[in-house]
Amino acid sequence: MTTWTVLSRAECSLCEQLLTELAEELSPAEAAQVSVVDVDGDPALARKYGHRVPVLLADGDFVCDYRLDRERVRQIR
Repeated sequence: MTTWTVLSRAECSLCEQLLTELAEELSPAEAAQVSVVDVDGDPALARKYGHRVPVLLADGDFVCDYRLDRERVRQIR
C-alpha cells in the first residue's frame, strides 16, 4: 500500500480541500492512513516548501502541490 503524506499548515483552506479530494480518490482504508505533516513544525520542511503547500507525497516522492492531481494519484494507486 502506498504511504500518502500531505504537507500542510494550520488554517490552510487549500490543504483541507486537497485532503477532502484525496479521500475521495482513495479507499476508506487508504484515506485513514494519510499522514498530515505541519511544515511549520519542521524548520527543514518550512525552508524547502515555504508557502508551497499543500504538497502531496507518495512514499516520500513528490506527486503534486496546491491542487490535487487526480490522474497522477490514480496512476500511483
